[in-house]
Amino acid sequence: MGVVTARDEWVYDLNADSLKTKVSFLIDTYNKQLKNKNDVPSALIKWSDTLTANFKNKVILKYDESKICKSLYKPYNHRYFYAEKIMNDRLTGKHKLLFGENYIKHNFCIGIIGKDTIIPFSALAFTTINDLNSLSNAAGGNKTFPLYVYENQKHENITDWALNQFQTHYGTKAEARASARAHKDKMKKSTLADARVSASTNGASITKQDIFYYTYGVLHSPQYRRKYEQNLKREFPRLPFYEDFAQWRDWGRELMDLHINYETQEAFALERNDLDLTAKRKIVQNSMFDQIGNKIIDDFVAKPQTKLRADKENGAIIIDSMTTLTGVPALAWEYKLGNRSALEWILDQYKEKKPSDATIAERFNTYKFEDYKEQVIDLLKRVCTVSVKTMEIVGQMPGE
Repeated sequence: MGVVTARDEWVYDLNADSLKTKVSFLIDTYNKQLKNKNDVPSALIKWSDTLTANFKNKVILKYDESKICKSLYKPYNHRYFYAEKIMNDRLTGKHKLLFGENYIKHNFCIGIIGKDTIIPFSALAFTTINDLNSLSNAAGGNKTFPLYVYENQKHENITDWALNQFQTHYGTKAEARASARAHKDKMKKSTLADARVSASTNGASITKQDIFYYTYGVLHSPQYRRKYEQNLKREFPRLPFYEDFAQWRDWGRELMDLHINYETQEAFALERNDLDLTAKRKIVQNSMFDQIGNKIIDDFVAKPQTKLRADKENGAIIIDSMTTLTGVPALAWEYKLGNRSALEWILDQYKEKKPSDATIAERFNTYKFEDYKEQVIDLLKRVCTVSVKTMEIVGQMPGE
């Protein structure tokens, strides 16, 4: 249940000030046209069914800075988002149930890739409002399963019936194991009764949050994904009762902590290789550009060409013509969301791309990778840690 904007380039941005500028321009243009009673939509802004309907109803827009919040735009890529109902085609009361009145309340969510797609199944935990296509462009977009809903008060989103199913199943299993051990050891009846009480209490101790963690663990199981591959393309995931509930719960909790708190994980010890400026200048001077002149050569050296390319074979990430990161473990590339590794999602989202909206391209295309270079390098190191640890946990899960 992600947001549909119909104008991503207008309401998302890596920079809060840039977002404010764009949104203010759109609102001013819309209101001027409304004031002038001009029925012909201005080509300067992006129109959609929702915005057009409000225009016809003479609804005036007002800029509200409190509506700027953080949103998950793509895997491991949060952006500033203008969460205003009229300026987004699908921002409804359902989103308020998950994230509160201003869409800023903290909630634990599991997002899964949409149905009817050839893209491999994946799941990602997050705590903020998210875009409908934050995991893929599959039919119907991502599906979101929250731990809580904010309906007057904060409520857990797992039913009492589901909780009872887990408590009963694992309580019964534990009791059966205790009974088997008791008979094997020829325990006295009183001791057997004590064991049964202990087992029942163990099953009853399962909480709704435990089930949520368990779910996240199971959804990362390679065996589960292979066995139910076709089902996952057609319907919502169904949970099997795996042996050792506590272990799956713990795996899920560890994974969720990694994926939600990716920005604060320890930076992986990637080696940074920066080309010496003197050496770079010599390369340029010996090239076909040496006749252009020193000043332009200096500019070329000072403004490296953005690459943001993965070199998996050599365990490297080429940042730009000046900087390369090396020492990326092969295991890190194996952590994928859809068809891309987590690291490749980051590389893709920070590339300089020409906006598709003409007004954005002409007036507001201020993004320069060089402004984010150090931030991206730091993020790549931390997500490298996330990727390696994720695959280490997944590697512990039972195979077929």
